[in-house]
Amino acid sequence: MTRQSTPGFSEIATDAIRFWELGRIAFNAILLALTVFMLRGEVFTLVLPLFAYALIANVFYSTAYIPDVFIQHSDFRSLWRKLRWILWLAGTAFAVFITFLVLFGLAFNGWS
Repeated sequence: MTRQSTPGFSEIATDAIRFWELGRIAFNAILLALTVFMLRGEVFTLVLPLFAYALIANVFYSTAYIPDVFIQHSDFRSLWRKLRWILWLAGTAFAVFITFLVLFGLAFNGWS
């Protein structure tokens, strides 16, 4: 059995950026939709805290690059590229849960 040549860092980084940055658009759209739905008219009165939470969520989102690049340097690269959407889905679901908790507090406990 012949081992495939390992792609260089540039190819792996480009692949990771292409996947995760397209996913970031959907990630942010989902969190924005949840925010607008839960806070409705109060969204504009809470712009600064919501911006801070969005920034934090995107920093955490960026941590997905760590396992992605690491796994792409392994022999599991082809399998990982087919299944990494599961990591995106799990991370987005977790972010939705955390966002819901934060918004619940903002909407009903008057953190403004």
